[in-house]
Amino acid sequence: MRVQAIILILMMNLPLALAAQNSETSKQWSLTDCINYALDQNIQVRQSILTNLSNEVSKEQAVAQKLPSLSASARQNFSWAKKDDINGESSFDGNNSTSYGLSSSVTLYNGQRLNNLIKQAELDMQTGIFNSETIKESISLSILNAFLQVLYADENVQNAEKQLEATTEQLGLSEARLESGIISRSDYLQVKSQLATEKLSLANAKSQFAIAKVNLMQLMELPVDENFAIARPKLKEDVNENLEPSSTDVYALALAVKPQVRSSEYQKESAALNEKIAKAAFYPTISADAGLSTGYSNQLSSGYASQISDQIMPTVGVSVAIPIFQKKQVKSSVSQAKINYQNAELNEINTKNELRKSIEQACLDVTTAQIEYEASMEQYQSNLESYAVAEEKFDNGLINSVDFLFEKTNLIVAESSLLQSKYNLIFSYRILDFYKGKPITL
Repeated sequence: MRVQAIILILMMNLPLALAAQNSETSKQWSLTDCINYALDQNIQVRQSILTNLSNEVSKEQAVAQKLPSLSASARQNFSWAKKDDINGESSFDGNNSTSYGLSSSVTLYNGQRLNNLIKQAELDMQTGIFNSETIKESISLSILNAFLQVLYADENVQNAEKQLEATTEQLGLSEARLESGIISRSDYLQVKSQLATEKLSLANAKSQFAIAKVNLMQLMELPVDENFAIARPKLKEDVNENLEPSSTDVYALALAVKPQVRSSEYQKESAALNEKIAKAAFYPTISADAGLSTGYSNQLSSGYASQISDQIMPTVGVSVAIPIFQKKQVKSSVSQAKINYQNAELNEINTKNELRKSIEQACLDVTTAQIEYEASMEQYQSNLESYAVAEEKFDNGLINSVDFLFEKTNLIVAESSLLQSKYNLIFSYRILDFYKGKPITL
């Protein structure tokens, strides 16, 4: 009943979710909103939920195998026989009979096979749950990366607009100076060329911003809408937390919380039970059965009700099936189960090794990203000071446009590098938190 209820709820909510898609894009989406929506709509996640429901049904079926079976039967039979009378003439004589039966059987002993099947079904159900969590985590990380790409692209557009605005003002100043004969036409054209370059840079930045939004919406399984907008989180001005992460400590935390580790452990336990289940075929199977039957025949003189009550025959029995020669089927099954268990052991080791390597890389990424961020910040501050001096000199006509635009280009490159290192550092921190088992947030 619980499985049917869950399926019914999913079917009822699906049309509502599809209908809501058109109105969802009008709001500003936070990272949590994006992740939750993606998890609700993602096909892999929904398939994993159905797999979990299927595993639950399999477990209920495994438990039910220990219960006695019960079946009823009824048969109506008609037959004819050729008979000769005293005059030597032959004819067909009809006969009809009715029989009823009720039978039941239960397995008393089968080498713990049924008990192990129940344990295995429970393990498979837990494995499915953790597999589903692994899929959800992978999707959440993809959404995080795409969300940060949108933030980065948006901020890049804002920086490009500021640069274009400043250069536009400088072009106006250069034009006035050109008319006054203070600067040459070559200097003026240098500034004008810079303005055209920055217009192209702004167009490219807007294009990258649009692409980043489309990528995010597609990962969310949300129909692309030009009104889609994200809610900008309040990030600290200085994002550097100066961490010194220990891969050993993070790995110890991850082993206790990461679903792929738990999944591989349950898979190994399930594989171990396969060997016990296969070995159960070496042992005898003891079953008990009981039955109740009665019947009616028109060849008897008594009536229908009388025959039914008089011919009731109960039966009770115990049977033992002893395997003697099975053409190496059981031995082969046991050998195959051992091989599968060894493979499950290797899969568990590989899962943990891959997790350890990912954490080692994540810790290194944090350290490297912090260094790059500090270097980018220092470079940006230095170029900003140089640009401020160059701008003052340019405004006062002390340097030409070539020297001024050289400083401005250096500032633009430094600003772009700082912006990229900033979001790279934020992403590195969130990845580290992810392996520690913390929620994915900004």
